[in-house]
Amino acid sequence: MAGCCSDGCHLEALQQRQRGTLRLVFAVNAVMFVVVAGAAIYARSSALLTDSLDNLGDAFTYALSLWAVGQGQGTKAKVALFKGGLILLAALVVSAQIVYKLLVPTTPLFEVMGAFSLVALAANTLCLALLWRHRADDINMSSVWECSRNDIATNLSVFLAAGAVWFFDASWPDLLVAAVLVLILGRSSLRVLGAALATLRTSGA
Repeated sequence: MAGCCSDGCHLEALQQRQRGTLRLVFAVNAVMFVVVAGAAIYARSSALLTDSLDNLGDAFTYALSLWAVGQGQGTKAKVALFKGGLILLAALVVSAQIVYKLLVPTTPLFEVMGAFSLVALAANTLCLALLWRHRADDINMSSVWECSRNDIATNLSVFLAAGAVWFFDASWPDLLVAAVLVLILGRSSLRVLGAALATLRTSGA
C-alpha cells in the first residue's frame, strides 16, 4: 500500500478486522439479550436471566471494545477495567434475584429454559468462532474473548438446569445453576480486572 510502512499497514489491517468482528458480535448479543430476557421473564428462570444479562453485558463490552480499537494500551486497559465491572454487576443482579426467588419460590418453565438456552448457545458459539483469531491480539480483545467464553458455559449450564427442573419438578436446580454462574461471573470479573490493572501499571496510565 502506497505511503504506508509494512508495520503500519499490518496494524491498520488488524484493527479493521477487529472492528468488523466486534460489529458482528455486538449485533448478535444485542438481539439475543432482548430475546432471552423476554424468555427468562416468561419462564420465571433465574438461570436464563443470567444468560440474558450475559448478552447485555457483552453487547456493552463489544461496543466499548469497538471504540477502544486503535487506542493506546492504557485506554484499552481502562476499557477492560470497565468490562470487569460490568461482569461483576451482572453477578450482583443475579444474586439479588436468587435471594428474591428463595423468598418467593416459583417453578420455572423448563421447556422455555431448554429451548432458549440452545438458541443462545448457537448464537454464542458463532460469536466465539468469530473472536477466536483475536483472542491474543491485545488486552482489549482478550477481555472480549473472556466474556464470550463464559457465555458458552452459561448456556450449557442453563440447558442442564432445565433438564433438572423437569426431572425433579422443582425450582432448586434453576437457583443452584444460577448460583454457580454467579461464581463463574465473579471469577471472570476478577481475572479481567486483574489483567487490566496489571496493564495499567505497566503502561504507567
